[in-house]
Amino acid sequence: MAPGARARIPSRGSPHGLGTLLYVPLLYGVGWLISRPLALLAPELRADQLNLVGLILALVLLLLTLPWRLKQAWGESKPWQRLGLVMPLPPALKALLRGLLKAAGLLGFLAMVLIATGAARGSWRLDGGIALNGLALLAGVGFAEELLFRGWLWGELELQLKARTALLLQAVIFALIHPWYRTEGPGAIGQLGGLIMLGIALALQRRTDAGALWGAIGLHGGLVGGWFVLQMGLIELSAGAPAWLSGPGAPNPNPIGGAIGWLGLAALIWVRRPHWGR
Repeated sequence: MAPGARARIPSRGSPHGLGTLLYVPLLYGVGWLISRPLALLAPELRADQLNLVGLILALVLLLLTLPWRLKQAWGESKPWQRLGLVMPLPPALKALLRGLLKAAGLLGFLAMVLIATGAARGSWRLDGGIALNGLALLAGVGFAEELLFRGWLWGELELQLKARTALLLQAVIFALIHPWYRTEGPGAIGQLGGLIMLGIALALQRRTDAGALWGAIGLHGGLVGGWFVLQMGLIELSAGAPAWLSGPGAPNPNPIGGAIGWLGLAALIWVRRPHWGR
């Protein structure tokens, strides 16, 4: 595939903007409503646990309805291939491995800078529970968010907008959906900017992989799960670690909003700039 080419199959369908806007919120609303009776059956459940159940139900509904959505709105008869999930195993594994290696490289760079500047020190606390939680975050967040944003949403936008506009818009929506606004002070802007850059980098990763979603899943999930393992099991951040460097949100900062995260994501985007499209 030539650099900058759009990694998708031409489609006869053309989704309506209102349908794009309402599809996922409606699924989330249905999942939320279905989960409410659990409060009566299991009153010991906390509100956040109940909301998590609703979110999982919404994801199940997304998986069940996506083939219908792509057939009706995109004119697509092979939805899972179009979304970049179903493909021969060797290229899927190669893409996944490339994404995981990039995540490991970014996190390794982050750890080295933090330790070299005195913002953190090595501390071996890794155990089976931390590793399993990291794997769960890798698989759950990586798969769910990439299917939603770099799979369905980006595909819908590409059918309605120019390629570069669609790429940028999916990244902005991806960023705005996350709770960056809960961060106090200028760190909120840093986190929002980092999320937008991550959304761009993940889209360019999918373009690089000729439409396969597995590389973006590996990169996204690897960063989320890997940072959890790194922070909880391999390094200990100092109390005075500057937020501009390590990221806002102490005592559990999000490095995507700090200078190291911005630098790493900017490098990824720069390397893949030929895949921006028009």
